[in-house]
Amino acid sequence: MKKSFVLFMLAMTSICAMAGGFDTARRDAILKEISGARIPERQQLITRFGAKGDGRKDCLPAFHKAIAKSKKLGGLRIIVPAGTYYLRGPIHMESNTCLDLQEGAVLKFDPTPQLYLPMVKTSWEGTFLQNHSPFIYGYNLHDVSIIGRGTIDGNAASTFATWRKDQKRDQMLSRKMNHEEIPVEQRNFGKDTKLRPHLIQFFNCRNITLSDFFITNSPFWCVHLLKSDNIICRALRYDAKLVNNDGIDPESSRNILIEDVEFNNGDDNVAIKSGRDNDGWHCATPSENIVIRRCRFKGLHAVVIGSELSGGVRNVFVEDCTYAGYCKRGIYVKSNPNRGGFVENLYVRNCEFDEVEDLFYITSMYAGEGMDDNHFTTIRNIHVDNLRCRKARAAGIVLQGTEAKPLADISFNAVDINEVKNALSMDHTKGVSFSNCHLGGKAGVPTQVTAKDNIFSSH
Repeated sequence: MKKSFVLFMLAMTSICAMAGGFDTARRDAILKEISGARIPERQQLITRFGAKGDGRKDCLPAFHKAIAKSKKLGGLRIIVPAGTYYLRGPIHMESNTCLDLQEGAVLKFDPTPQLYLPMVKTSWEGTFLQNHSPFIYGYNLHDVSIIGRGTIDGNAASTFATWRKDQKRDQMLSRKMNHEEIPVEQRNFGKDTKLRPHLIQFFNCRNITLSDFFITNSPFWCVHLLKSDNIICRALRYDAKLVNNDGIDPESSRNILIEDVEFNNGDDNVAIKSGRDNDGWHCATPSENIVIRRCRFKGLHAVVIGSELSGGVRNVFVEDCTYAGYCKRGIYVKSNPNRGGFVENLYVRNCEFDEVEDLFYITSMYAGEGMDDNHFTTIRNIHVDNLRCRKARAAGIVLQGTEAKPLADISFNAVDINEVKNALSMDHTKGVSFSNCHLGGKAGVPTQVTAKDNIFSSH
C-alpha cells in the first residue's frame, strides 16, 4: 500500500505568506466586543409556577407563567431543579430572561408537530419564511440566556426526524419563492408541510449566552443564531445524531464566541452561513467576527463555511481545537456559482484531527450546482498554521476555485498529515504558499546509489 501514502515535503514560501499569518490583534479586538447576556439577579423556581418534574405533567403553562413574570419584572432567572419537565409545545423567550437548568433537569419536548403551530418568523436553509416554531425561540430580544448542567431533549426521533424523506417538495418551493422574490409574508410553511423546525433559535436578538447544557434528539439544526449579535456558546455538550443535527449554525450573525464545546453531532459541528441566493444578497448581512476555540469535534464536519453564504462570511478564527472522535472533514468551505457572497479572513491555528476523509477542503463547485450561473464567490485571505492529522483517507488539502474567481492569498504553515491518499489538489488558485508542511510524512535524507538501482543495466 505504499502507493497510498504520498511522501513529500513542500517548503515553498512567497510574499503573500510572509504578509499573512494569524491575526492576533483582530481576534483580540473581536473578543473585547463579546460579553453575552446580562444574567438577572432576581430568581424563582419553576416549581413555584406549577411545574412538576415527573416527566408526565405538561409543564408548558408553568414556563409561560414564569416567562410572563420575567417580562413584567424586567428580568428573571428561572431555576429549573432536577427532574424531567414535559413540554407540550415551544418555549418562547422574553428579554432579560435566563433559564437555569440545574444538574439533573431535563426539558423534554412533546414531538407532536401541531403543537408547534401557529407559525413563527424564521428561515430554513437560508430562505426567510414562516414555519413551525423552534422548540425554544426568541425574536427581537436582548439579554437572553440558557445556562446550567441540565439537558434539552428534543425527543424528535418519532416525528420530525422522519420528515427528511418527504421534504423535497417544500424545500424546492421555498427556494423557488426565494429566487422569485415572493414577499416573505406569503411564504407559509406550517400545517401539512415538512420543513423541520430548529431546536433552539434566536432571530434578530442581541446579547445571548448559552452555556453548559446537554443537547440531544433535535428535530433539525440544534442551535440556530439568525441575524443576531454578541453571543457566547460555552461548554455545551452534544449527543445529537438525528438527521441534520448541526451543532451551532451562526447565520448572518456577528460577534460570536464558541469555546470549550463537546460536539457529537449527526451533521456539521459548527456551520457558518449568511443566507441563500436572492434572500442573502438582499439581506446583505455577513456572518462575521467569530472565534471558535478549545472545542472537541465529533460528527460529520468540524467547521464549515457555507453553502448558504450569499451575504458573505469574514473574520473567522479557529484555534486550539481537537477531536473527540471521527469527522468526515476537518475544515470545509463550500460554495458554487449560485451563491455569490464572499469568504475572507479565515484563520486556523493549533488544531488536530485523527482520521478524516479530507482534512482541509475549499470548493467553489459544491454539489455541482449552478455551474451555468455567474454568481461566483470571492474566497481570499485564508491562513492555516499548525494543523495536524493522523490519516486523511481521500485528500489532505483541496483548493477548488473557478476561472472567474480563483481562490487567492492562502498560506499553509506547519501542516502535518501522517498518512494521506491525495496530498494536494489545486485548481484555479493564485498566491498560495506552503512552508514547513509534510503531507504523507516527513521525508528523510536522500538515499545513496546502490547496486539495487541497476543504473548500468541494459534493461
